[in-house]
Amino acid sequence: MSQLLLGCLFASLIALLAHRARSLSRSGAYAAVLVGALIFGLGGWQWAIILLTFFISSSALTRSFAKRKSSLNEKFEKGGQRDAAQVLANGAVASLFAGLHFFFPAATWPWLAFSASMAAVNADTWATELGVLNPTPPRLITNGKLVDKGSSGAISLYGTLSALAGAALIAILAAALNPSAQPALFTYHFLLISLCGLLGALFDSLLGASVQAIYHCPTCNKETERHPFHTCGARTTQMRGLKWLNNDMVNLACAAVGGLVGLIL
Repeated sequence: MSQLLLGCLFASLIALLAHRARSLSRSGAYAAVLVGALIFGLGGWQWAIILLTFFISSSALTRSFAKRKSSLNEKFEKGGQRDAAQVLANGAVASLFAGLHFFFPAATWPWLAFSASMAAVNADTWATELGVLNPTPPRLITNGKLVDKGSSGAISLYGTLSALAGAALIAILAAALNPSAQPALFTYHFLLISLCGLLGALFDSLLGASVQAIYHCPTCNKETERHPFHTCGARTTQMRGLKWLNNDMVNLACAAVGGLVGLIL
């Protein structure tokens, strides 16, 4: 109980600082307190380090390349300030595995699945933030068609390498901090979590290219994730995909696939 209270206080401090730095909206800060309290309170400090690594690295990349991405904001459903839906999409699955660790404290699999989930969302975030730096237009993961930068489901060399780097950052920390692993398993766990993270990010792109809800702005004549209104103020109309499957749901699926692949492997 005391660790859960400490986790709540720690998460509240981080959320407050992030809100003041405009990395989190007010609703995002409340959600971050919940996710942080569960992961730190039910998991421990090792789990909190993984969560903080994701949040700090992704927020830093968002800020660092904000100007480069400003021309692409019309394509993304939301801006760089994360709201509650985004926080929960990235952290709900990880919180679930932290809760399972509470009931199975001697098992290794909750830690590996948690880390794989965090590696997936970190890989996806890094790919999104750094993929726009690719010198050539990306291609849809489904058919290889050239599309505009920032398009849902698009992949590039820079984006894929960035996804692998983002997954590897979480993986190396997870392999080193695993409280119940033997040193001989370090390399295996590192490769396992890196692979899960990359696969989760690629699955995110697959959904984005196939069944994610994508809209069209008649004024700008461009594809966008934004609905019901585009950045220009015009009302957008659905082009393809499932209406309920927005970017937050795709991110949640990314996290879930990363964690589930970790469990299977």
